[in-house]
Order: sequence, then structure tokens, then C-alpha cells
Amino acid sequence: MGKANKDPLAWGRYLAVAAAYAACYELTRNISFSHWLLPAGLRLACLLLVPRRFWPALAVGETLPIAEMALLHAHLYGTVWAIAASVPPILFCMPAFAWLRRRFAVVASDGTLNIGVILAATLVCAIVNTADNALVLSLVELGDGTPAPVPTVPVLLAWVLGAYLGALTLTPVILAIRERIAALPGGVVTWRTVKESPLLRDALLFAVPCLALLLLVADGTDDGDSLLTWIRVAMAVPVVALTLRHGWHGAAVGGMLASVAQASTSFQLQDPAMIRSQAVLAFVASTALIFGVRVAQRVAAAQRAARAGMPVPAPAPVRRH
Repeated sequence: MGKANKDPLAWGRYLAVAAAYAACYELTRNISFSHWLLPAGLRLACLLLVPRRFWPALAVGETLPIAEMALLHAHLYGTVWAIAASVPPILFCMPAFAWLRRRFAVVASDGTLNIGVILAATLVCAIVNTADNALVLSLVELGDGTPAPVPTVPVLLAWVLGAYLGALTLTPVILAIRERIAALPGGVVTWRTVKESPLLRDALLFAVPCLALLLLVADGTDDGDSLLTWIRVAMAVPVVALTLRHGWHGAAVGGMLASVAQASTSFQLQDPAMIRSQAVLAFVASTALIFGVRVAQRVAAAQRAARAGMPVPAPAPVRRH
């Protein structure tokens, strides 16, 4: 902080980071619900990419919108609840995430992203966020003397799933975009680069039409219809297809599109059928990210071999035990 005080622009940068994070947090919170929490993805992406010296600014930025919400509802749920609810969850995620980064490398020795660590951090932050929500809920003081609501195990699991899937919706896409920009000459994005992107082409010409068709069919079904469950599960198909074509970048884009499409079919909070479908999508997206790293490595090896005029290496034989 001593060096920061000597830099006249340092506090301006901190304020800019806090303001930008607060705005993005408010935006993602307004389009989330109990079992689809996009702020968890924003939180995790910032903890991954933002230098640690700016983490206090992230905490301030998260405090602003949630403290405003707590103050507006303090007369309904009590002062103690309002104070507890004003503490940003990112404060509890920071120590856990710092410990993970000390123990495990986010970027592997060969330069590839360690998806396993990212998924572990996602799950840890989801559990921490759920524990914080449960604690804050236990401090509710209703005006009529009614005891504070106690979340059941299914509700807690739905919160964990919501934070986990919300993080999978945003964080991998942000990391993929960052990696692709870094690979461009000078790190500059041009219209030609965007127009000629095979991933963008496949996403727009295959994934989006498939999901739009499924949404159209889902719009004609009733809540609780078994067909709606199958439609939601089928939304994971574009995730697999993009993964096979583009590796974990495809899994990230497909997972985001599928998650948004699936969430748009939700008709009520804590819908058991919806939660089961989201659990399937979370499993598929997680598996696709892990498998997609290997696909990306094979694609990169094939491209290097093609540029060098060498034959593409054949896959290793499968051993039978």
C-alpha cells in the first residue's frame, strides 16, 4: 500500500475496479435466481484474473449492491440480519481460493489451463457461498415473532448447484476469451478475426439454432410435463458437439449457451425437475471442460505438425487389462 500511495492514479484504479465490479455484480444478480447464480461466475472469474492487490476493491464493489439490498429490507428481517447480509461472500471465498492457488497451479507446466483446479475452486466457492447464505438466513428476525426459516438439505444442495452452475456459465467463457485474445498478434481483436472464427461460426450456425428449436418446443409444454425434462436434458447436446470440435473453448461456449437456454425454461423457484436437469447439465459441462483440454492439445499438436510438414501423430493404442 505504500507504493500505491505514491502513485497518484492508484486510488483511481481501485475505485474503477470497485465500480466496474459493483455494476457487473448488480447486472448478473438481477438475471439470476435461487438455483442459477451468475454472480458466482463473476466472482470466480475476478478472483482468477484480477491481481491480488485489487482484491480489496472487489470486496468493496460487492459490498455496495448487497448492502443496499440489506438496508432496504432491514425493517422486514431485522438489523442483525441486515448487518450480516451486508458482508460480501467474496471475503470468505478469498482465503479458500488463495489456498488453492498456493497448493495447485492454475496454469500447467505446458501452458494449458488446469481445468481440474478451476472446477475445484468453483465447487469450493459454491459451498462457501451456500454456508454464508445459510448463516445469514438463520439470523432473520421476523416482526411477528415467527422463528427464522431453516433451509432444508434439498435447498442447500440447490444453492450449491446454483452457484456451481452459475460459475460454469460465465467463468470458462471469460477464460477462453482471454486466452484467445492473448494468442492474437499483439493481443488485438479485429473484425476479420471475429468473422473467421470457426468456434463463433459453429456456435451461431449449430448451437444457437438447436437451442432455439428446443426452446420453441419447450414453450408449448406444461410445467411438470416429462417432455420438458427431456428437452432440458437435450440442451446439453451442443456442449458435447462444440467440445469435440473446439476443445474446452467449445465446452465453455456451449455450456454458457445451454445454461442460459435451460434457465429460460424455469417457471418457478426450487423446481425439482429443473434442478435435476441443471445437475445433468453441470455434470456434462464439467466433464466436457476436462475432456476438452485433451481435445485442444490434440488439435494444437495436429496444427503444429501440419505447419512443419510432418504427418499427424496417430492416437496411442488403447491397452486392455
